[in-house]
Amino acid sequence: MPKRQSGNKKNKQSNFAKLSIFQPNKYKFKKSCPLSIKGAPTIDYKNIKLLKKYTSENGKILPSRITNVSQKKQRELSLSIKRARNLALI
Repeated sequence: MPKRQSGNKKNKQSNFAKLSIFQPNKYKFKKSCPLSIKGAPTIDYKNIKLLKKYTSENGKILPSRITNVSQKKQRELSLSIKRARNLALI
């Protein structure tokens, strides 16, 4: 009589099942900043189309972890959004 192999399947797990939330993620890859690449638009308070891209529906500034913007560009972006709000352009 052949042996059952159903018991062996329980012991085998995929790599993703073994990962824990406390382990560092090996599969993370770095995303480039869309405003730092060559040919990217300059950040200015007058460029409303660009600024609306980085604000939510409620008018809040989106965080850089969502938009993948670098820290330097995020500071410029938030400053220009605040200026545009103050001048009632947004």
